[in-house]
Amino acid sequence: MNAPLFSPDDPKLTAYALGELDEPERSAVEAQLREDPAARATVEGIRATAKQLEQALATEPMPATSPVRRPAPRRSSKLLQFPRFYYVTATLAAACVAVLVVIRQPEAPEARMKFVEPEPVSVMMSVDTSVAPTATKDAVDLPQFAARTMTAPTVAEGVANEMKKEHTMMQPPAAAVAPPPLRDASTITYGRMVESRGRAEAEYQSGAVAKQRLHKSVALAMRERSEVDLKSNTEAYAYQAESGFMDAAQNPLSTFSIDVDTASYANVRRFLNQGRRPPVDAVRIEELVNYFPYHYAAPAASDRDADGASPLAVAMEVASAPWAPEHRLVRIGLKGREVTMAARPAANLVFLLDVSGSMNQPNKLPLVKESMRLLIGKLRPEDRVAIVTYAGNSGLALPSTAVRQAAEILAAIAELSPGGSTNGAMGIHLAYDVAKANFISGGINRVILCTDGDFNVGVTSQGELTRLIGEKAKSGVFLTVLGFGMGNYKDSMLEQLADKGNGAYGYIDTKREAEKMLVEQVNGTLVTIAKDVKIQVEFNPAKVAGYRLIGYENRRLAKEDFNNDAVDAGEIGAGHTVTALYEIVSAGTQVPVAGAVDELKYQRVQPGTARGAPESASGELLTVKIRYKEPAGEQSLKREYPLNDAGLGFAAASSDYKLAAAVAGFGMILRDSPFKGTTTLADVTAWAQAGLGDDAGGYRSEFVRLVKQAETIQP
Repeated sequence: MNAPLFSPDDPKLTAYALGELDEPERSAVEAQLREDPAARATVEGIRATAKQLEQALATEPMPATSPVRRPAPRRSSKLLQFPRFYYVTATLAAACVAVLVVIRQPEAPEARMKFVEPEPVSVMMSVDTSVAPTATKDAVDLPQFAARTMTAPTVAEGVANEMKKEHTMMQPPAAAVAPPPLRDASTITYGRMVESRGRAEAEYQSGAVAKQRLHKSVALAMRERSEVDLKSNTEAYAYQAESGFMDAAQNPLSTFSIDVDTASYANVRRFLNQGRRPPVDAVRIEELVNYFPYHYAAPAASDRDADGASPLAVAMEVASAPWAPEHRLVRIGLKGREVTMAARPAANLVFLLDVSGSMNQPNKLPLVKESMRLLIGKLRPEDRVAIVTYAGNSGLALPSTAVRQAAEILAAIAELSPGGSTNGAMGIHLAYDVAKANFISGGINRVILCTDGDFNVGVTSQGELTRLIGEKAKSGVFLTVLGFGMGNYKDSMLEQLADKGNGAYGYIDTKREAEKMLVEQVNGTLVTIAKDVKIQVEFNPAKVAGYRLIGYENRRLAKEDFNNDAVDAGEIGAGHTVTALYEIVSAGTQVPVAGAVDELKYQRVQPGTARGAPESASGELLTVKIRYKEPAGEQSLKREYPLNDAGLGFAAASSDYKLAAAVAGFGMILRDSPFKGTTTLADVTAWAQAGLGDDAGGYRSEFVRLVKQAETIQP
C-alpha cells in the first residue's frame, strides 16, 4: 500500500471532481486515486458539496425587480434598451455556473441604473468522507458515498460573501452604475454604458472568471465544513480508563467477559478517512483487535461436549512484546465452531429500524435499507422476517413473513421514510413482542436494531433502556445492534444495549462493512454457539511478576464472578474469533506500577520468588480457564488450558500474532497510552506488514493503509 499521493487541498482534485481535466491528465489522476482512498473521499466530498448547493440554488427565488424607464438619447429617436445582466447569486454546480438575468425596463427619464444585490443563500450540505476498503481495480473504484446532511449557515454565508465580493469586481465602473442626469455632451451616453456593460458580461461569460469562482467557492465550503462538523457534533462515547499492571503475587487471577464487538474499528476508520484522529474514548483496543479474522484452528474432537458439539477451541501463543522487548506478550485466541448455511436452524428475525428524523441522512436510513436488503439475500426461503419501525410512535411495517415472499419484504423496506422524534423504548417493546409471537423453538430468534442511538422521546435514559433490554433478553430472543451515521451518534448507548441483550455490536459506515457483517460473516452475526462466555487467567507468580490485560476495560469481572452463573457475560457466534492480549513482566523484574505498596506483614519474600509468592514446581506461565453456556442452557461448563513460555522473540511469532500486536500498538498510540513507550506509527506499519499473511478480504492491507494515513494527521 502507498502513502497518500494527494493533499486534501490539491486543486487537481477539484478539477478532476468537476470534470475539467483532459483525457491524459484525467487518466493519470484516476490511476493515483486507486492507491489513495483519502483522496477518493475528498473527490466524493467535492462532488457532493457541489451537487447539494446546486440543488439549493435551483430553489432560490429570483430577486424582485421593478421596471426602470430610461431617458431618450439626444441624437437618436431610437431607444437603446439595457442589455440583460446576469447576477450570480451562488455557484457550486458540478458542471456549470448558474447566471441569473435581471431585466431593467424604462420608466422615467431621470431614473438611474440600479443593481439588485443578490439575496443570501441558505445551503444544506451533505458531506461525509467515509471510505470503504477497496481492492485495486482496472478502473477507479470510488466508494459508495455516505453523506450527512447538516445546516451550515457559516458555509453558506462564507460562500455568499465571497460571491458578493467578486460580483462587485465584475460590475461596470461606478459612473455606469449611477450616471448623472444627461445634460450635456460630456455626460456618459447610454451607448458607452451598454458597451462597458457588454464587455463585462462577455468577460464573465467567457468562463475564466466562472471557473476561478467555482474553485474558490468549493475550497471555502470544504474548509469551513470541518468547523461546522465540530460545532454540531453531539456524538457520545463512554469514558474508558486504561488499566495498568497488576502484581501477580497479590492478584494472580484476571477475569473478564469476552467481546466480539467490532464497532470501534469501523468507527475509528471513519474518523481517519475524514482526516481526523478519533476521540480517545472511541478507541476500544479489544474491538480493534477482534475486527480481523484470524487463522485459529476449529474445535477438535478433544473439545467436544457430552452432546457431541464442539463450541469453542482455544489457541495460545507467547513471544516478546514489540513495544517493550523485555516484556512478554501472551495472545489468547478463541474460535467458535463453524455452522454451514444448510445446517443452521431456521431464523425468526425482527428488523427494528429507527426511522426518526435524525436518520434522514444518506449514510443512515438509506444505508440501513441497503444493509437489510443484503441480509435478505443471505436468508433461506423458510426463514421469517418482520419489520418494526419507530419514530415518535412504533409501528409494524411488515408482519412476520417468510423469505420466500422476498418481493413483499423488499417492498416494505423500500417504502420506509424518515420523520419524527425517536421513541426507542416503544419500538423495543413491540419488536420483542413480535419476536416472541413467532418464536421458533431451537431456532434463531433475534432482533436486529439499526439506529444512530439518538433516543430523545419516551424512555431516554441509558440506564433505563439498558435495563429494559436486559429484561427482554430473558425471553430467549437475542439482539444484534448495528450503528449508523455520525454527528449525533451515541456509541456508549448502543454498546451497552448489545451487551445486555445477549448480542454483538457493529458499526456500518459503508456498504462494504454491511457486506462483511451481513454477507461474509452472516452466520456469526445470526447464530450464537455459546453464551455468557468468561475467561479467567491464573498467573504463576514464580514466572510472572506482573501483568496487564490490554483493552476490555468495561468487560472486567470480579474473580468471584467466574463461577457465578447468574453473572452475565458475552456471546460468541458461529465461526467468530476472540483475541485477548496480556503484557507480562517476568518474575524477578520490577513491575511498572503507579505508586508503591507497603510490604505485606504476613507474606514474606522468599529468595528467587515474587513477593509473597510460594515456590512453584510447575514450569507453566499461566492457565487459561473458560466458562460458557449452551445458547439455551443456564448451567455453565468449564475448560482449562495451561501455557508454557518457550522464550520466542517477536520475529519468530506467527503472522496472526504480529498483526494482533500491531493493532494493539496502534490503539495505544491513538489513545496516547502511557504503556506505548516509544512506539511510533512507522513501527506499527512494520509489524502489520510482517503480519499480513493470508489476507483474505484485504482487511489487513486496509489496516496498513489506515496506519499510514494516520501518520499524515496531526494528533
